[in-house]
Amino acid sequence: MPDWNPELYRQFEAERTRPAQELLARVTGQRAHHISDLGCGPGNSTELLKQRFPQADLTGIDNSGTMLESARTRLPGCTFEQADITDWQPAAPQDLIYANASLQWLPDHPTLMPRLMALLAPGGTLAVQMPDNRNEPTHRLMREVAARDPWKAKIGDAAADRVSILSPGEYYDLLSPLADSVDLWRTTYFHILPSTAAVVDWVRATGLRPFLAPLDHVGQQTFLQHYQSEIDLAYPKRRDGNVLLAFPRLFLVARRKI
Repeated sequence: MPDWNPELYRQFEAERTRPAQELLARVTGQRAHHISDLGCGPGNSTELLKQRFPQADLTGIDNSGTMLESARTRLPGCTFEQADITDWQPAAPQDLIYANASLQWLPDHPTLMPRLMALLAPGGTLAVQMPDNRNEPTHRLMREVAARDPWKAKIGDAAADRVSILSPGEYYDLLSPLADSVDLWRTTYFHILPSTAAVVDWVRATGLRPFLAPLDHVGQQTFLQHYQSEIDLAYPKRRDGNVLLAFPRLFLVARRKI
């Protein structure tokens, strides 16, 4: 699959950073010596962590070389490493493992979440935010268009690249035996965008990537035209001409037992 596009991703940076800010606000305590930002992307979330914990040993982790280049340019004083979260192993137990909009790309959360908790120091915190929008029109329609001819044979089961996250109750059952406290909440953001084309640009930077990757340039443009037509119907213009993009996200903050 082609690498991530930092410029396209940062087109809506303020909207993407807001959940990261709200996740960090629920992390209690002011002392953290070792922090990892899993799926750091272009460094917007890492920057928040650096501001909150300026003296910490802070490392941004991502599997995208282009995202890491952007992050290093943004935060030249921070450490960034290219790694896969699935088998990532820090050099020391972590006081805070922070994962903003990254773990939804990884399978087997019943194994992943306890593994991340085990990488924390006693009393350390796992803070996670994941888009919970698989059934929103943006994502449901990309699967429906991909299931039609002529894309069905070329795209295949692209939806498998984005796993279905678990329910809040399932995450609680996974984390509560390992944690002194578990905080869970779900927020639906309503992003005000200027057009349905902006909605498509938003998901083109993330969820649409595995759908477009198997297609050549002409195939991508044709797919996007059909997808855009569906998005036009699903997101009607408001009275002022803008559209509202509903975006549910699931948050969890768990503190490992001391």
